[in-house]
Amino acid sequence: MTNVLEAVSAIIKNFIDEAPKPPLHVGEVMDLWTAFTAFHEAQALYQVGLNTTADQDMVHVLQNALEGSKADTKKIEEFLLKEGVPLPLVNPTKPSSNSDAVPEGVKLKDDEIANLISAKVATSITFCAQAMSKTVRTDVGLMFFSIQINLMKFAAPLKNIMISRGWLRIPPKYNPPGLPEKR
Repeated sequence: MTNVLEAVSAIIKNFIDEAPKPPLHVGEVMDLWTAFTAFHEAQALYQVGLNTTADQDMVHVLQNALEGSKADTKKIEEFLLKEGVPLPLVNPTKPSSNSDAVPEGVKLKDDEIANLISAKVATSITFCAQAMSKTVRTDVGLMFFSIQINLMKFAAPLKNIMISRGWLRIPPKYNPPGLPEKR
């Protein structure tokens, strides 16, 4: 069985390998396109949230999310353009508005905003891991790894706010058939 340190060493060596880079394969381009598009959609969600919340903690969370998403999207954009890949079409940014001007029924509640963001971030973390596992190019894998780390750093404080406010939606406990009853 391989020693843990040998395994970690092999992984790190793979990521810092200076071998010539092969052209991007179609899966890498598709994953980069998908991430670029999804992150732009997330930015629209963050902007809508900023336009509808008056909660200062949520404003802070949304501003951090928007900033981080823009930085990650810019990395992908620059990489795609450097590789000669045209960018996918994305929606324009949302204009700023006053949360008091948004009518009820249209306005998202703070718990809805938090849960939408939480689901989007969880999906993005999983997507980055999946994309990283398929890539042949070390630089693409490192980019997805870096984005995944940024998402995880953002997810922890969001989860803490959701727990403290009672917004975290937890599924019911699962009791598999045949599980002994607890007394």
